Amino acid sequence: MQSLAKFIYFKLLGWKLVGSFPDLDKCVVIVVPHTHWLDFFMGLLIRKVINKEINYIGKKSLFKPPFGWFFRWTGGAPVDRSKKSNTVDSIVQIFNSRNVFRLALAPEGTRKKVEQLRTGFYHIAKKAQVPIVMVAFDFGQKEIKIGEPFFTVDNQESDLQKIRDFYKGVKGKVPEYSY
Repeated sequence: MQSLAKFIYFKLLGWKLVGSFPDLDKCVVIVVPHTHWLDFFMGLLIRKVINKEINYIGKKSLFKPPFGWFFRWTGGAPVDRSKKSNTVDSIVQIFNSRNVFRLALAPEGTRKKVEQLRTGFYHIAKKAQVPIVMVAFDFGQKEIKIGEPFFTVDNQESDLQKIRDFYKGVKGKVPEYSY
Protein backbone atom coordinates (compact mmCIF):
# COMPACT_ATOMS: atom_id res chain seq x y z
CA MET A 1 0.00 0.00 0.00
CA GLN A 2 2.83 2.41 0.75
CA SER A 3 4.24 2.03 -2.77
CA LEU A 4 0.83 2.71 -4.28
CA ALA A 5 0.34 5.74 -2.01
CA LYS A 6 3.74 7.14 -3.01
CA PHE A 7 2.96 6.63 -6.70
CA ILE A 8 -0.36 8.47 -6.36
CA TYR A 9 1.03 11.27 -4.17
CA PHE A 10 4.31 11.98 -5.97
CA LYS A 11 3.73 10.84 -9.56
CA LEU A 12 0.00 11.18 -10.29
CA LEU A 13 -0.73 14.22 -8.10
CA GLY A 14 2.74 15.76 -8.43
CA TRP A 15 2.99 16.79 -4.78
CA LYS A 16 6.14 17.17 -2.66
CA LEU A 17 6.84 16.25 0.93
CA VAL A 18 8.90 18.74 2.92
CA GLY A 19 10.30 17.40 6.16
CA SER A 20 9.77 13.97 7.64
CA PHE A 21 7.45 12.65 10.26
CA PRO A 22 9.31 12.24 13.56
CA ASP A 23 9.77 8.82 15.12
CA LEU A 24 7.26 9.40 17.92
CA ASP A 25 4.78 6.99 19.47
CA LYS A 26 2.67 9.78 20.93
CA CYS A 27 1.97 13.28 19.67
CA VAL A 28 -0.70 15.75 18.68
CA VAL A 29 -0.55 16.45 14.95
CA ILE A 30 -2.15 19.74 13.92
CA VAL A 31 -3.06 20.07 10.26
CA VAL A 32 -3.74 23.51 8.78
CA PRO A 33 -5.44 24.77 6.70
CA HIS A 34 -8.61 22.71 6.64
CA THR A 35 -10.68 24.27 3.85
CA HIS A 36 -12.19 21.39 1.88
CA TRP A 37 -13.43 17.81 2.30
CA LEU A 38 -10.48 16.66 0.13
CA ASP A 39 -8.15 17.46 3.04
CA PHE A 40 -9.38 14.29 4.73
CA PHE A 41 -8.35 12.12 1.79
CA MET A 42 -4.98 13.88 1.50
CA GLY A 43 -4.50 13.02 5.17
CA LEU A 44 -5.28 9.36 4.55
CA LEU A 45 -2.92 9.32 1.59
CA ILE A 46 0.00 10.99 3.37
CA ARG A 47 -0.40 8.59 6.31
CA LYS A 48 0.32 5.74 3.91
CA VAL A 49 3.21 7.63 2.28
CA ILE A 50 4.95 8.16 5.64
CA ASN A 51 3.77 4.74 6.87
CA LYS A 52 2.47 5.92 10.26
CA GLU A 53 -0.80 5.16 11.97
CA ILE A 54 -2.40 8.47 12.89
CA ASN A 55 -5.81 8.72 14.54
CA TYR A 56 -8.34 11.52 14.37
CA ILE A 57 -11.62 12.64 15.87
CA GLY A 58 -14.66 13.89 14.01
CA LYS A 59 -18.16 15.07 14.66
CA LYS A 60 -20.45 12.30 15.85
CA SER A 61 -22.77 12.51 12.84
CA LEU A 62 -19.98 11.29 10.53
CA PHE A 63 -19.87 7.96 12.35
CA LYS A 64 -23.49 6.99 11.67
CA PRO A 65 -24.54 4.65 8.85
CA PRO A 66 -23.91 4.34 6.01
CA PHE A 67 -20.29 5.61 6.31
CA GLY A 68 -19.54 5.29 10.02
CA TRP A 69 -17.68 2.00 9.52
CA PHE A 70 -15.29 3.74 7.09
CA PHE A 71 -14.36 6.50 9.52
CA ARG A 72 -13.75 4.00 12.33
CA TRP A 73 -11.74 1.74 9.98
CA THR A 74 -9.48 4.66 9.04
CA GLY A 75 -8.69 5.44 12.68
CA GLY A 76 -11.45 7.88 13.56
CA ALA A 77 -13.36 8.31 16.80
CA PRO A 78 -16.63 10.23 17.20
CA VAL A 79 -16.90 13.31 19.40
CA ASP A 80 -20.22 14.72 20.57
CA ARG A 81 -19.77 18.47 20.35
CA SER A 82 -23.30 19.18 21.59
CA LYS A 83 -22.62 17.91 25.11
CA LYS A 84 -20.83 19.81 27.81
CA SER A 85 -18.14 17.19 28.25
CA ASN A 86 -14.48 17.68 28.90
CA THR A 87 -13.07 16.53 25.57
CA VAL A 88 -9.52 17.51 26.54
CA ASP A 89 -9.49 15.26 29.61
CA SER A 90 -11.13 12.40 27.68
CA ILE A 91 -8.43 12.53 25.01
CA VAL A 92 -5.67 12.81 27.60
CA GLN A 93 -7.00 9.56 29.11
CA ILE A 94 -6.64 7.91 25.69
CA PHE A 95 -3.02 9.08 25.50
CA ASN A 96 -2.37 7.71 28.99
CA SER A 97 -3.96 4.33 28.23
CA ARG A 98 -2.13 3.57 24.98
CA ASN A 99 1.49 2.90 24.10
CA VAL A 100 1.04 4.42 20.64
CA PHE A 101 -1.36 7.26 19.91
CA ARG A 102 -0.85 10.01 17.36
CA LEU A 103 -3.83 12.31 17.18
CA ALA A 104 -4.41 14.52 14.14
CA LEU A 105 -6.61 17.58 14.59
CA ALA A 106 -7.66 20.51 12.45
CA PRO A 107 -7.42 23.34 15.00
CA GLU A 108 -9.54 25.67 12.88
CA GLY A 109 -12.56 23.59 13.92
CA THR A 110 -14.27 24.21 10.58
CA ARG A 111 -13.55 24.36 6.87
CA LYS A 112 -14.53 28.04 6.75
CA LYS A 113 -12.20 31.02 7.24
CA VAL A 114 -11.13 31.63 10.85
CA GLU A 115 -8.96 34.31 12.38
CA GLN A 116 -7.91 32.32 15.45
CA LEU A 117 -7.13 28.65 15.94
CA ARG A 118 -9.01 26.80 18.62
CA THR A 119 -6.68 25.83 21.44
CA GLY A 120 -7.99 22.40 22.47
CA PHE A 121 -5.04 20.73 20.71
CA TYR A 122 -2.67 22.83 22.79
CA HIS A 123 -4.30 21.86 26.09
CA ILE A 124 -4.39 18.19 25.07
CA ALA A 125 -0.65 18.20 24.27
CA LYS A 126 0.19 20.05 27.48
CA LYS A 127 -1.89 17.81 29.75
CA ALA A 128 -0.81 14.58 28.03
CA GLN A 129 2.82 15.80 28.03
CA VAL A 130 3.26 14.96 24.35
CA PRO A 131 4.80 17.06 21.58
CA ILE A 132 2.92 18.93 18.89
CA VAL A 133 3.80 18.21 15.26
CA MET A 134 2.70 20.88 12.78
CA VAL A 135 1.64 19.74 9.30
CA ALA A 136 0.68 22.13 6.50
CA PHE A 137 -1.41 21.07 3.50
CA ASP A 138 -0.25 23.71 1.03
CA PHE A 139 -2.31 23.41 -2.16
CA GLY A 140 -0.64 26.56 -3.51
CA GLN A 141 2.79 24.89 -3.53
CA LYS A 142 1.45 21.32 -3.93
CA GLU A 143 3.32 20.19 -0.87
CA ILE A 144 2.77 18.83 2.58
CA LYS A 145 5.19 20.35 5.06
CA ILE A 146 5.99 18.61 8.34
CA GLY A 147 7.51 20.66 11.13
CA GLU A 148 9.81 19.62 13.94
CA PRO A 149 7.97 18.40 17.06
CA PHE A 150 7.90 20.72 20.03
CA PHE A 151 6.65 20.54 23.58
CA THR A 152 4.52 23.32 25.00
CA VAL A 153 6.20 25.76 27.33
CA ASP A 154 4.73 27.91 30.07
CA ASN A 155 4.09 30.72 27.60
CA GLN A 156 1.03 29.83 25.53
CA GLU A 157 1.21 33.03 23.46
CA SER A 158 4.81 32.29 22.48
CA ASP A 159 3.85 28.76 21.40
CA LEU A 160 0.85 30.00 19.43
CA GLN A 161 3.02 32.59 17.68
CA LYS A 162 5.40 29.83 16.63
CA ILE A 163 2.43 27.97 15.18
CA ARG A 164 1.07 31.04 13.37
CA ASP A 165 4.52 31.63 11.85
CA PHE A 166 4.71 28.04 10.56
CA TYR A 167 1.41 28.36 8.69
CA LYS A 168 1.94 31.86 7.35
CA GLY A 169 1.29 31.97 3.59
CA VAL A 170 0.03 28.37 3.35
CA LYS A 171 -2.91 28.08 0.94
CA GLY A 172 -5.66 25.51 1.35
CA LYS A 173 -7.71 23.87 -1.39
CA VAL A 174 -10.11 26.82 -1.05
CA PRO A 175 -7.56 29.67 -0.75
CA GLU A 176 -9.98 32.28 0.59
CA TYR A 177 -10.70 30.04 3.61
CA SER A 178 -7.01 29.59 4.46
CA TYR A 179 -5.89 30.46 7.97
